[in-house]
Amino acid sequence: MKKLLLGCIADDFTGATDLANNLVRSGMRVVQTIGVPAHPLDAEVDAVVVSLKSRTIAPAAAARQSVEALAWLRAQGAQQIYFKYCSTFDSTPTGNIGPVTDALMDALGTDFTIATPAFPDAGRTVFKGYLFVGDVLLHESGMQDHPLTPMTDACLTRVLQPQTRHKVGLIDYTVVAQGEAAIRARIAALRADGVGIAVVDAISNADLQRLGPALSDMPLVTAGSGVAIGLPANFGIAPNPAASALPAAQGLKAIISGSCSRATNTQVAAFLQSGRPALALDPLSLVDGDDTVIETVLAWAIPALAQGPVLIYSTANPDDLKRVQLELGVQQAGERVEQALARIAQGLVRAGVRQLVVAGGETSGAVVQALGMEQLQIGAQIDPGVPWCAARCAVAGDLMHIALKSGNFGTPDFFAKAFDRIT
Repeated sequence: MKKLLLGCIADDFTGATDLANNLVRSGMRVVQTIGVPAHPLDAEVDAVVVSLKSRTIAPAAAARQSVEALAWLRAQGAQQIYFKYCSTFDSTPTGNIGPVTDALMDALGTDFTIATPAFPDAGRTVFKGYLFVGDVLLHESGMQDHPLTPMTDACLTRVLQPQTRHKVGLIDYTVVAQGEAAIRARIAALRADGVGIAVVDAISNADLQRLGPALSDMPLVTAGSGVAIGLPANFGIAPNPAASALPAAQGLKAIISGSCSRATNTQVAAFLQSGRPALALDPLSLVDGDDTVIETVLAWAIPALAQGPVLIYSTANPDDLKRVQLELGVQQAGERVEQALARIAQGLVRAGVRQLVVAGGETSGAVVQALGMEQLQIGAQIDPGVPWCAARCAVAGDLMHIALKSGNFGTPDFFAKAFDRIT
C-alpha cells in the first residue's frame, strides 16, 4: 500500500466531513474515521480525516486525543498533517485551538505553522486578521450566542494569542495576493521575529490557491476546511469526479437537528413551511433514565416515514435556549439533547431509514457513535462544506447514507435539497 499523502485531524464530526468534502472536490480519495482507528488503514486512499469530538472538551484532553490521532496517521505514512477546526474559529479563552496546535507542533518538532479559518465558499473570509461571516464580523453573526463557544471577538490574533505559548503574527492579504514567493518570504521574516503561528488573510478561493504551494513543505497546517482546496495540487492531484462516487442510495429518509444556529433555525423554518412531517423535541421534557419521550417521538415518526423525509428537531432561538440552559445548565442541556437525538436516530434506522441528515456538530458526533459507524466514504457536495457520505452502520447491519451538517452551513432549502441531490 502506498503511503498516505495527507493525514487530517478534525475537532468535530461535521468539521471532518467539511474538510473531506473539499479534498474530494479537489480530486483526493478520502476516508473519514470515527475516532482514532484501532487497526492500520486498509483502504487505498490519498487522505484520511480522523474525526474527534474534542472541540469543547478540556484542553488537555483535546490535546492528548489529537496527539494520539497524529501518532496513528504518522504510522500510516502521512506526509503532511492538517489540524482542522471550525470556520468560525470556535473556542474559549483557554482553547482548544491553541493547546492542540501547541501539542501537535511539539510532537512534530516544528516551530512554525499557519492558522486561518477562511472558507469563502461558505462566506467565511479573513481580512487584516479579522474573521467575517458573510458581510458581518464574527461577533455580529450569531456566534456570540453559541451555547458552548460564544465568539465575542473577530480579531483572530487576539483570540488565539492567550491560548498558545507561541507568538502569533499575521500574513495579510497584500502578501497573499503576491503569491508563493511573497508568502514564503513573509514566513521567513515572521520566524526570524520569533513568531510561531501566523494567521493568514484570505478573501477568495484564489487567495487559498495562492497559499497552497507555499505550504507544500510545512509539516503541520492548521485551518478551517478552505485551505484544503489548495493542497492536493502539491501532490500532483487534480479534480476528478470519480473521487466522489458513492453506492446508490436506498431506504427511508429522515432529518435530525440539534443545532441552534441561525442557519439551521432558518432551514427548520423552511421545512415546516413546506408542510412536511416535523416534530419538536422539548429539552425540558427529557428526564434521565426515562424513555417515555423517545418512545413517543418514535411512535409518531415511524408511521410518518412513508411520507418522508421526516424532521425531528430541538432547534431553538437564543432566548428559548438560554431559558433551557438556566434550568438545566449549559453542559447538561446539551448532553441530554444529544443523547436523546442519538437514541431517536437508532430507532429510525431500525425502522428502515437509510438516508439520514444530521444538523449540528455535537449532535452529529453523538449520532454517528450511536449508530456504530467507524468509517465514512465521502461523496458529492450538497452545499459548501456538506457532502453525502456512505458508511457501514452497525445498527442497520448494512450500508447507509448520512450527511453531517455544521449548524452554520447550508442554504435555507438545505433539507429538501439534500435528498434531491442524492437521487
